[in-house]
Amino acid sequence: MDAQTFYRSKKHDQEVRLIPSDSEDSELEEIDSEEEWTPESGLRETGTPDDNESLNEEENEDEASQEHVPRLPRWRTPHNANITNYPEWQASLPKSDDIKSPYEYFKMFFSEDILEVVVEQSNLYAIQCNTNKPLNLTTKELEQFMGTAVYMSLFGLPGTRMFWNKATLVSQVADTMALNRWEFIKRCLHFNNNKVRQGENVDPLHKIRPLVTHLTSKLQTIPMGEKLAVDEQMVTFKGRNRLKQYLPAKPKKWGYKILVLAGSDGVPHNFEIYTGRVVQPPELPDVGASGNVVLHLAQPIPKHQKHKLFFDNWFTSVPLILTLAQQGIHCAGTVRSNRLPGVSMMCDAELKRTGRGSFDQKTAMVGETTLHAVKWYDNRSVSLLSDYIGAHPVTDVDRWDGKQKKVIRVPCPAVVREYNKNMGGVDLLDSLIAPYRTKIRSKKWYHRLMFHFIDMTTVTAWLLYKRDCSSTGMSKEEQIRLCTFKSYIGESLCKKKRRRGPATPIPVPDVRLDATAHWMVMDKKKGRCKVPGCKGTPKAKCQKCDVRLCFTSTSNCFLRFHTE
Repeated sequence: MDAQTFYRSKKHDQEVRLIPSDSEDSELEEIDSEEEWTPESGLRETGTPDDNESLNEEENEDEASQEHVPRLPRWRTPHNANITNYPEWQASLPKSDDIKSPYEYFKMFFSEDILEVVVEQSNLYAIQCNTNKPLNLTTKELEQFMGTAVYMSLFGLPGTRMFWNKATLVSQVADTMALNRWEFIKRCLHFNNNKVRQGENVDPLHKIRPLVTHLTSKLQTIPMGEKLAVDEQMVTFKGRNRLKQYLPAKPKKWGYKILVLAGSDGVPHNFEIYTGRVVQPPELPDVGASGNVVLHLAQPIPKHQKHKLFFDNWFTSVPLILTLAQQGIHCAGTVRSNRLPGVSMMCDAELKRTGRGSFDQKTAMVGETTLHAVKWYDNRSVSLLSDYIGAHPVTDVDRWDGKQKKVIRVPCPAVVREYNKNMGGVDLLDSLIAPYRTKIRSKKWYHRLMFHFIDMTTVTAWLLYKRDCSSTGMSKEEQIRLCTFKSYIGESLCKKKRRRGPATPIPVPDVRLDATAHWMVMDKKKGRCKVPGCKGTPKAKCQKCDVRLCFTSTSNCFLRFHTE
């Protein structure tokens, strides 16, 4: 007896589902996880309303009534190449009449209010650590500190002290602030009061929560384009912290994981630092751990304007797409086979025999939403799920054939082409941050995130600048490059208050103690003696070392300096 005949022998099982045809990659979950989910009712239902009514009538007639077990969504194979109507975007990006300076774009994110919070908390933290050593930080000095961090990301020396070293001195940094003062500010840099933590429900991001809240509120005010994407972003970190994640598939495997909502042009609009599984707010439906993240990040997206949202198979599920469809947000993403309940697609072996570029498509109606599931075989198979675009129209794409040693044309479904074109917004943002990433080391885990946010907002400011340049008709050749844009921001932050310059550096011991050509000359002006502990202000100095040294009957610092 075959499986179909066996399961038809029971009326109850016949109402639950039909047994799919055998397939190598069909992975069906249990009935409870495969039922169709509707966010408005919080219950699961399947089929059409007429089918549900017929089931209710049969259950009422049955004397031994049993608990109703719903059926899976009815997926079917479309018989013709129907081209779905592409939903037109109901909004547009505002056009800019003028172009701001790089410093003004940067101040859109690090405004005076958040700088005052950082100054207040840093001064408080310094007193909490040592009441005898107050920090006395000001907003202008904090901007100087941020400006030096921007310059350090551009020059990329392996150690921060090298920016003040004579051999590798960078005047843009060394002339702005003394090394000891810079290190003292970095050591006391703080964003929240440690003594106001809540009892049991401690926020894992308490130390940096004011900065995260401020930046997300600023990013959410940026006008959004039609195409958006949700993806992961890694902030490299190998220190000891429970928020650190290990993702073996990423180029940088260790660090903090940040989930970002960004446009196809790379502009971020919202982000959330991953801290583990969290409880879903009551105002949002629960569609699973990964889907809840998308719903949270998608809150700033305007409703019912037909935005297009893309995500990968870690997020995609039928309940998530149905929930976003109710909000007027269309979706497309790669999907895992066990998240397509009741779908029986062609197996990989059959698609491979059909040839490269072959695909299989299934559709299902859930209320007013049409779901399109497409499995495409290129070098290997990939499945996609969407509520607004299917496999047609099919176009050809260029692919390299290793056997024929030439480029060939391969059929590509429309949903694959749409996904590949618009999914890379977060990856684009990462690629722009990577060349000039701030590599300042610190023992405090939240400092790494703070410097990452400076890099991210600097790149975001440049992307907004390019958007305004395009709206005003400026050619790409006239637009400022990213490295130049960052240098302008660093210069604007550092020029607020400028020192006269660093003290004359002491030469390395190999030069100071070589006993060769150390001639004493007299200068017109006095200067501080460079021997430690000496407070004299002589005019005599070493011509080779270029430092002032005492040379009197009571103090022979010139000899001590060149021999000890």
